[in-house]
Amino acid sequence: MTSDLDATTSKGLRNRYAICGVGETDYMRGSKYSTRSLATWAVKNAMDDAGLTAADIDGMLSYSGNDSTFSTFVAGDLGIRLNFYMDVHGGGSSTEALVGIATGVIEAGMCNTVAIFRAMNGYSQVRIGGTGARSAAPITGDQIHMRAYGWQSAGQMFAPTFMRHLHDYGTTPAQVAAVKVAHSKHASNNPKAYYRKRYTVEEVLASRMICKPLHLLDCCVETDNATCIIVTRTERARDLRPRPALVRGVVGRCCRPRADNYYQHGPLATVAGHYAKDLLWPNAGLGPSEVDLTGSYDAFTFTAMLQLEDYGFCAKGEGGDYVSNGAIELGGARPNNTSGGHLCEGYTHGMNMVIENVRQLRGEVDDSCPIGPDGAPEHTYDYGEGGCRQVRGAEISANLGWGTPGLGSAMVLERG
Repeated sequence: MTSDLDATTSKGLRNRYAICGVGETDYMRGSKYSTRSLATWAVKNAMDDAGLTAADIDGMLSYSGNDSTFSTFVAGDLGIRLNFYMDVHGGGSSTEALVGIATGVIEAGMCNTVAIFRAMNGYSQVRIGGTGARSAAPITGDQIHMRAYGWQSAGQMFAPTFMRHLHDYGTTPAQVAAVKVAHSKHASNNPKAYYRKRYTVEEVLASRMICKPLHLLDCCVETDNATCIIVTRTERARDLRPRPALVRGVVGRCCRPRADNYYQHGPLATVAGHYAKDLLWPNAGLGPSEVDLTGSYDAFTFTAMLQLEDYGFCAKGEGGDYVSNGAIELGGARPNNTSGGHLCEGYTHGMNMVIENVRQLRGEVDDSCPIGPDGAPEHTYDYGEGGCRQVRGAEISANLGWGTPGLGSAMVLERG
């Protein structure tokens, strides 16, 4: 009964809200900027992208992993007075969930236009890998269990899920390395990407082992950066300069029966997307086969593969073949992370992949294609190195956000 009610409510909101502006800073290492400064930079870029002023924004949401800044500080720096704000703790499952929250608070009449940002010095200050000062922090709470098993970094904590998939389905490290290969090809056509080198499967497998089965090149890049997206009602978004990306369906912070890493609840190789898909696709009113491109969270090559599988883009156990047969590359059946994603462009806890899909749906990705007399890119669809990265005829995108194997959010966007 609850599911039917939720589906009816979501259907009524379908395409009533839109992402009207996106912006980011450079993807850097050693930024020498505070997270507050980075955040104001990204939010201002998103406002400029949408053609909005400070008076047009009255809501703000942010998320942090102990290394961000508060919405009220950023709003004050930009001359924005807020009717609603919330700063939440969270990482990779946050972006899509906060888009859903933004639509809800606007629908409730609490505000009209919401800027969502993430600011992090993920290389120079709080490193997700758990190295430096962070590794010397006192052990408290659940860490008493986790640290005893060597679970300090994300790779160490997620490795049992990855290893189990190899065991259960015969997936090979070479198949999963194809994710890095595909994303590096996309990044080579992205002037913003921190790493633009194209890699081969052999180079991924030859890189040093970090935590079995993860090689160095299976792991994302650490960067300093901030990102922002702006959400408002679709009718308002249509009056702004850029083509809006309509929010067709969202599922936020869905979890497995056990969302921690104790692994009592199986199957171990099944991630939160297995449950989230049962909300996402009915909410969006379509299925995986109707999606033109994806943004599957690639903190590691394996996270991208597991989510594509559990959200139904291929059958369970066939993820290795799906990511290695060319389907996720530009020119393939359904390109994934066309900016290079976390593996190559920069690590943002998920928001850069939403930004990329918004630009894809607009037909405005920034690559080396010539600019036409109207100021819009004239895409060649030549995906050779240093060329185009625009997906031809992109109408529907899906973003699949990963927090841990047990936590996830997702969103379907439609060309406005």
